Amino acid sequence: MQTRQLGKNGPVVSAIGIGLNRESGKSSSERESISNQTKETLDHAIESGLNYIDTGDFYGMGLQEMNIGQTIKGRRDKVFLSVKTGTLRAPNGHILGLDCRPQAIKNFCSHSLTRLGVDEIDLYQPARIDPNVPIEETVGAIKDLINEGKVKYLGLSEANAEQLRRAHAIHTVTALEIEYSLATRFIENEILPTARKLGVGIVPYSINYYGLLTGNVKPPFPQGDFKNMLPRFQGENFESNRKLVEWLELFAAQKGKSASQIALAWLLSKGNDIVPVVGMNRPERVSQNIEAMNIVFTSEELAELEAVFSHDAIKGTRYPEALLGWVAS
Repeated sequence: MQTRQLGKNGPVVSAIGIGLNRESGKSSSERESISNQTKETLDHAIESGLNYIDTGDFYGMGLQEMNIGQTIKGRRDKVFLSVKTGTLRAPNGHILGLDCRPQAIKNFCSHSLTRLGVDEIDLYQPARIDPNVPIEETVGAIKDLINEGKVKYLGLSEANAEQLRRAHAIHTVTALEIEYSLATRFIENEILPTARKLGVGIVPYSINYYGLLTGNVKPPFPQGDFKNMLPRFQGENFESNRKLVEWLELFAAQKGKSASQIALAWLLSKGNDIVPVVGMNRPERVSQNIEAMNIVFTSEELAELEAVFSHDAIKGTRYPEALLGWVAS
């Protein structure tokens, strides 16, 4: 397994991470099926040497943390646990908002430790920056948890350059989890240079932008599907974006790979300080993503990829207007 150092002074982890963001299912049988599939996939990942596990205390309303805890029992030393927190959800799964007050952060952490069955979380981070709480207070709470031995490293998620600098002034930020892909390259303007100046590792998520770059996802989507809200999947935007993805599929075929493998390999080529988190819900997906780690591009191929998927090539904002305030820009 290829490894990378997470941040200038952080731990060495697998070059890619496994993202576990599955809903809990509505019935007990659905929950059991999802749990079994998660455990099987995670077990295969760990045995393959992939040790970076990314989750959130609100994923599956805590179910995913319980699944992880059961799967890593007896092999805690083989995994690196990254947990996001601060997102509030109703029993029906709807997002209620954020709560990153110090007392809330510490409360959420205690529950995560219990569900995971561990004494310490490796990387702990607010899932989003709470506009109602100064970032210094949120980071201060995690700093307390680090001093208490409940958390090892501080992370952030979807923070902009200014927020990253403010947080880093309170305590060393080891990693920034943020959307970054061939489809979404805005961080290259200011956030990525700032992170590198501070020695903060980058953990990209949504590397296929909700399936867009795989070539396997297209409208119409089922009622309730989150992609129905995303401008990039709508009308003329999607028709324009689909042509780019078709080009990517042809590019991938020429290398004997899939479009999603090329998208992952491109991210890995952007620097050794980048550790992408990939959503995986089947054991075969683990093997496919590990295989992508060995893809090598020529300088000409990289130039072609970046020209076709330039910063403004993908049409449509990454989220609707109502949600843009939740993410960095």
